[in-house]
Amino acid sequence: MSHSTAHESAASRINTSIPHPARVYDYLLGGKDNFAADREAAEQLLKTSPGTREGVQAHRAFLRRAVGYLAAEAGITQFLDIGTGIPTQGNTHEVAQEANPQAKVAYVDNDPIVLVHGRALLRGNSAGATTVIEADMREPETILSHPEVREVIDFTRPVGVILAGVLHFIRDDEGPYALVERFKEAVPSGSHLLLSHITLDFAPKVDREEFTKPYDKGTAPMVPRTLAEVLPFFDGWRVIDPGLVEVVRWRPDDGYEYIPGGHAWAYGGVAVKP
Repeated sequence: MSHSTAHESAASRINTSIPHPARVYDYLLGGKDNFAADREAAEQLLKTSPGTREGVQAHRAFLRRAVGYLAAEAGITQFLDIGTGIPTQGNTHEVAQEANPQAKVAYVDNDPIVLVHGRALLRGNSAGATTVIEADMREPETILSHPEVREVIDFTRPVGVILAGVLHFIRDDEGPYALVERFKEAVPSGSHLLLSHITLDFAPKVDREEFTKPYDKGTAPMVPRTLAEVLPFFDGWRVIDPGLVEVVRWRPDDGYEYIPGGHAWAYGGVAVKP
Protein backbone atom coordinates (compact mmCIF):
# COMPACT_ATOMS: atom_id res chain seq x y z
CA MET A 1 0.00 0.00 0.00
CA SER A 2 1.39 3.40 -0.93
CA HIS A 3 1.94 6.01 1.76
CA SER A 4 -0.85 8.19 0.34
CA THR A 5 -3.37 5.31 0.37
CA ALA A 6 -2.28 4.36 3.89
CA HIS A 7 -2.66 8.01 4.83
CA GLU A 8 -6.23 8.18 3.47
CA SER A 9 -7.33 4.93 5.10
CA ALA A 10 -5.77 6.03 8.40
CA ALA A 11 -7.59 9.38 8.21
CA SER A 12 -10.91 7.62 7.60
CA ARG A 13 -10.49 5.55 10.78
CA ILE A 14 -10.05 8.48 13.17
CA ASN A 15 -12.93 8.33 15.64
CA THR A 16 -13.48 11.90 16.82
CA SER A 17 -16.36 11.09 19.16
CA ILE A 18 -14.38 9.35 21.90
CA PRO A 19 -11.28 10.65 23.66
CA HIS A 20 -7.95 9.05 22.77
CA PRO A 21 -4.90 9.34 25.09
CA ALA A 22 -2.64 10.64 22.28
CA ARG A 23 -5.05 13.49 21.50
CA VAL A 24 -5.80 14.33 25.16
CA TYR A 25 -2.04 14.57 25.69
CA ASP A 26 -1.71 16.71 22.55
CA TYR A 27 -4.30 19.15 23.91
CA LEU A 28 -2.54 19.33 27.29
CA LEU A 29 0.74 20.12 25.50
CA GLY A 30 -0.96 22.96 23.62
CA GLY A 31 -1.28 21.07 20.31
CA LYS A 32 -4.09 21.45 17.76
CA ASP A 33 -4.62 17.82 16.74
CA ASN A 34 -7.53 17.05 19.04
CA PHE A 35 -11.31 17.04 19.03
CA ALA A 36 -14.13 18.13 21.37
CA ALA A 37 -14.23 14.73 23.14
CA ASP A 38 -10.49 14.92 23.83
CA ARG A 39 -10.69 18.51 25.10
CA GLU A 40 -13.61 17.62 27.37
CA ALA A 41 -11.67 14.70 28.88
CA ALA A 42 -8.60 16.93 29.33
CA GLU A 43 -10.61 19.71 31.01
CA GLN A 44 -12.16 17.12 33.34
CA LEU A 45 -8.64 15.94 34.22
CA LEU A 46 -7.55 19.51 34.90
CA LYS A 47 -10.49 19.93 37.33
CA THR A 48 -9.45 16.86 39.33
CA SER A 49 -5.76 17.59 39.07
CA PRO A 50 -5.05 21.26 38.24
CA GLY A 51 -1.35 20.56 37.64
CA THR A 52 -1.95 18.02 34.88
CA ARG A 53 -0.63 20.34 32.18
CA GLU A 54 2.66 20.89 34.06
CA GLY A 55 2.82 17.15 34.72
CA VAL A 56 2.52 16.37 31.01
CA GLN A 57 5.31 18.87 30.26
CA ALA A 58 7.51 17.32 32.98
CA HIS A 59 6.83 13.91 31.46
CA ARG A 60 7.89 15.18 28.05
CA ALA A 61 11.04 16.75 29.49
CA PHE A 62 11.95 13.42 31.12
CA LEU A 63 11.61 11.68 27.76
CA ARG A 64 13.92 14.26 26.18
CA ARG A 65 16.59 13.82 28.90
CA ALA A 66 16.36 10.02 28.89
CA VAL A 67 16.55 9.70 25.08
CA GLY A 68 19.46 12.14 25.14
CA TYR A 69 21.21 9.91 27.68
CA LEU A 70 20.62 6.79 25.55
CA ALA A 71 21.87 8.40 22.35
CA ALA A 72 24.79 10.43 23.75
CA GLU A 73 26.03 8.31 26.66
CA ALA A 74 24.72 4.76 26.31
CA GLY A 75 25.59 4.59 22.60
CA ILE A 76 22.12 3.51 21.46
CA THR A 77 21.67 4.18 17.74
CA GLN A 78 18.21 2.66 17.14
CA PHE A 79 14.96 3.20 18.97
CA LEU A 80 11.56 1.50 19.04
CA ASP A 81 9.16 4.11 20.43
CA ILE A 82 5.81 2.47 21.28
CA GLY A 83 2.77 4.62 21.99
CA THR A 84 4.59 7.66 20.73
CA GLY A 85 1.63 10.04 20.59
CA ILE A 86 1.10 12.92 18.17
CA PRO A 87 4.36 14.49 17.00
CA THR A 88 5.29 17.56 19.02
CA GLN A 89 8.51 19.40 19.95
CA GLY A 90 11.46 17.25 20.96
CA ASN A 91 10.38 13.99 19.36
CA THR A 92 12.60 10.95 19.92
CA HIS A 93 14.24 11.15 16.49
CA GLU A 94 15.04 14.86 16.92
CA VAL A 95 16.68 14.34 20.31
CA ALA A 96 18.48 11.15 19.24
CA GLN A 97 19.68 12.54 15.90
CA GLU A 98 21.00 15.66 17.59
CA ALA A 99 23.34 13.39 19.56
CA ASN A 100 23.92 11.02 16.64
CA PRO A 101 22.75 11.98 13.12
CA GLN A 102 22.78 8.25 12.20
CA ALA A 103 20.20 7.34 14.87
CA LYS A 104 17.16 5.44 13.58
CA VAL A 105 13.67 5.46 15.07
CA ALA A 106 10.57 3.34 14.51
CA TYR A 107 7.47 4.98 15.96
CA VAL A 108 4.39 2.93 16.84
CA ASP A 109 0.95 4.17 17.91
CA ASN A 110 -2.58 2.80 17.74
CA ASP A 111 -4.25 6.13 16.94
CA PRO A 112 -4.50 6.60 13.15
CA ILE A 113 -4.12 10.38 13.62
CA VAL A 114 -0.52 9.73 14.75
CA LEU A 115 0.16 7.91 11.48
CA VAL A 116 -1.26 10.81 9.46
CA HIS A 117 0.80 13.44 11.28
CA GLY A 118 3.85 11.25 11.72
CA ARG A 119 4.12 10.57 7.99
CA ALA A 120 3.92 14.30 7.27
CA LEU A 121 6.50 15.15 9.93
CA LEU A 122 8.98 12.52 8.87
CA ARG A 123 8.84 13.24 5.17
CA GLY A 124 12.15 14.70 4.07
CA ASN A 125 14.11 12.88 6.76
CA SER A 126 16.99 10.76 5.55
CA ALA A 127 15.49 7.65 3.97
CA GLY A 128 15.02 4.68 6.26
CA ALA A 129 16.21 6.59 9.33
CA THR A 130 12.71 6.97 10.73
CA THR A 131 9.34 5.34 10.20
CA VAL A 132 5.92 5.40 11.82
CA ILE A 133 3.47 2.50 11.88
CA GLU A 134 -0.03 2.07 13.24
CA ALA A 135 -0.14 -0.87 15.67
CA ASP A 136 -1.11 -1.63 19.25
CA MET A 137 1.40 -2.58 21.94
CA ARG A 138 -1.06 -5.30 23.01
CA GLU A 139 0.06 -7.14 19.85
CA PRO A 140 3.85 -7.30 20.21
CA GLU A 141 4.30 -9.82 17.38
CA THR A 142 2.65 -7.45 14.89
CA ILE A 143 5.11 -4.71 15.87
CA LEU A 144 8.23 -6.88 16.07
CA SER A 145 7.62 -8.56 12.70
CA HIS A 146 6.40 -5.44 10.87
CA PRO A 147 8.42 -4.98 7.65
CA GLU A 148 8.81 -1.22 8.20
CA VAL A 149 10.07 -1.76 11.75
CA ARG A 150 12.46 -4.45 10.49
CA GLU A 151 13.73 -2.08 7.82
CA VAL A 152 14.75 0.52 10.41
CA ILE A 153 15.73 -1.70 13.35
CA ASP A 154 18.34 -4.43 13.40
CA PHE A 155 17.31 -6.71 16.27
CA THR A 156 20.78 -8.28 16.45
CA ARG A 157 22.13 -4.94 17.78
CA PRO A 158 21.13 -3.06 20.96
CA VAL A 159 17.79 -1.28 20.78
CA GLY A 160 16.33 1.47 22.94
CA VAL A 161 12.76 0.34 23.65
CA ILE A 162 10.62 3.31 24.72
CA LEU A 163 7.36 2.83 26.61
CA ALA A 164 6.74 6.40 27.77
CA GLY A 165 3.34 7.07 29.25
CA VAL A 166 1.66 4.02 27.73
CA LEU A 167 1.67 1.21 30.29
CA HIS A 168 -0.94 2.92 32.47
CA PHE A 169 -3.38 2.42 29.57
CA ILE A 170 -2.94 -1.37 29.73
CA ARG A 171 -5.35 -2.95 32.20
CA ASP A 172 -4.17 -5.67 34.58
CA ASP A 173 -6.31 -8.26 32.77
CA GLU A 174 -4.47 -7.45 29.51
CA GLY A 175 -1.20 -8.77 30.96
CA PRO A 176 1.01 -5.66 30.97
CA TYR A 177 4.04 -7.46 32.46
CA ALA A 178 3.94 -10.26 29.88
CA LEU A 179 3.68 -7.67 27.07
CA VAL A 180 6.77 -5.83 28.31
CA GLU A 181 8.65 -9.14 28.72
CA ARG A 182 7.95 -9.93 25.06
CA PHE A 183 9.62 -6.70 23.94
CA LYS A 184 12.50 -7.30 26.36
CA GLU A 185 13.05 -10.82 24.97
CA ALA A 186 13.11 -9.52 21.39
CA VAL A 187 16.21 -7.35 21.90
CA PRO A 188 19.83 -8.35 22.58
CA SER A 189 22.16 -7.70 25.50
CA GLY A 190 23.08 -4.01 25.81
CA SER A 191 19.54 -2.92 24.86
CA HIS A 192 17.79 -0.39 27.09
CA LEU A 193 14.21 0.00 28.27
CA LEU A 194 12.98 3.54 28.94
CA LEU A 195 9.62 3.78 30.64
CA SER A 196 7.40 6.23 32.47
CA HIS A 197 4.17 5.44 34.27
CA ILE A 198 1.43 7.46 35.97
CA THR A 199 1.18 6.96 39.73
CA LEU A 200 -0.78 8.45 42.61
CA ASP A 201 2.09 7.74 45.06
CA PHE A 202 2.93 11.46 44.98
CA ALA A 203 -0.70 12.52 45.37
CA PRO A 204 -2.07 10.69 48.42
CA LYS A 205 -5.07 13.03 48.74
CA VAL A 206 -6.29 12.49 45.18
CA ASP A 207 -9.22 10.12 44.76
CA ARG A 208 -8.23 7.38 42.30
CA GLU A 209 -11.70 7.03 40.77
CA GLU A 210 -12.04 10.77 40.23
CA PHE A 211 -8.56 10.91 38.69
CA THR A 212 -9.17 8.10 36.20
CA LYS A 213 -12.79 8.99 35.35
CA PRO A 214 -12.01 11.25 32.32
CA TYR A 215 -10.51 8.21 30.58
CA ASP A 216 -13.41 5.84 31.33
CA LYS A 217 -15.28 6.77 28.15
CA GLY A 218 -12.12 6.82 26.06
CA THR A 219 -10.33 4.23 23.97
CA ALA A 220 -8.27 3.15 27.00
CA PRO A 221 -9.00 3.48 30.73
CA MET A 222 -6.17 4.70 32.96
CA VAL A 223 -4.52 2.46 35.59
CA PRO A 224 -2.19 4.39 37.93
CA ARG A 225 0.30 2.00 39.60
CA THR A 226 2.48 2.15 42.70
CA LEU A 227 6.28 1.92 42.82
CA ALA A 228 5.98 -1.77 43.80
CA GLU A 229 3.81 -2.37 40.72
CA VAL A 230 5.96 -0.40 38.23
CA LEU A 231 9.38 -1.74 39.26
CA PRO A 232 8.71 -5.34 38.04
CA PHE A 233 8.56 -4.05 34.44
CA PHE A 234 12.37 -3.88 34.73
CA ASP A 235 12.76 -7.42 36.16
CA GLY A 236 16.03 -9.07 35.13
CA TRP A 237 17.55 -5.84 33.78
CA ARG A 238 19.93 -3.47 35.58
CA VAL A 239 18.27 -0.17 36.45
CA ILE A 240 20.48 2.85 35.65
CA ASP A 241 21.06 5.52 38.32
CA PRO A 242 19.13 7.26 39.82
CA GLY A 243 16.69 4.33 39.60
CA LEU A 244 12.94 4.41 39.11
CA VAL A 245 12.05 7.85 40.45
CA GLU A 246 9.57 10.68 40.01
CA VAL A 247 10.21 11.85 36.43
CA VAL A 248 11.39 15.30 37.51
CA ARG A 249 14.10 13.68 39.67
CA TRP A 250 15.56 11.62 36.82
CA ARG A 251 18.84 13.39 35.95
CA PRO A 252 17.31 16.88 36.09
CA ASP A 253 18.86 19.71 34.09
CA ASP A 254 21.28 22.03 35.88
CA GLY A 255 19.55 24.65 37.96
CA TYR A 256 16.38 22.57 38.33
CA GLU A 257 14.54 23.18 41.59
CA TYR A 258 12.46 20.33 42.97
CA ILE A 259 9.08 21.34 44.38
CA PRO A 260 7.65 18.68 46.73
CA GLY A 261 4.09 17.70 45.82
CA GLY A 262 4.61 19.04 42.32
CA HIS A 263 2.41 17.62 39.60
CA ALA A 264 4.61 15.18 37.74
CA TRP A 265 2.68 12.22 39.07
CA ALA A 266 4.74 9.71 37.16
CA TYR A 267 7.67 7.38 37.67
CA GLY A 268 10.42 7.27 35.10
CA GLY A 269 13.47 5.13 34.66
CA VAL A 270 15.89 3.42 32.30
CA ALA A 271 17.31 -0.11 32.52
CA VAL A 272 19.87 -2.07 30.52
CA LYS A 273 19.73 -5.73 29.47
CA PRO A 274 22.70 -7.66 30.91
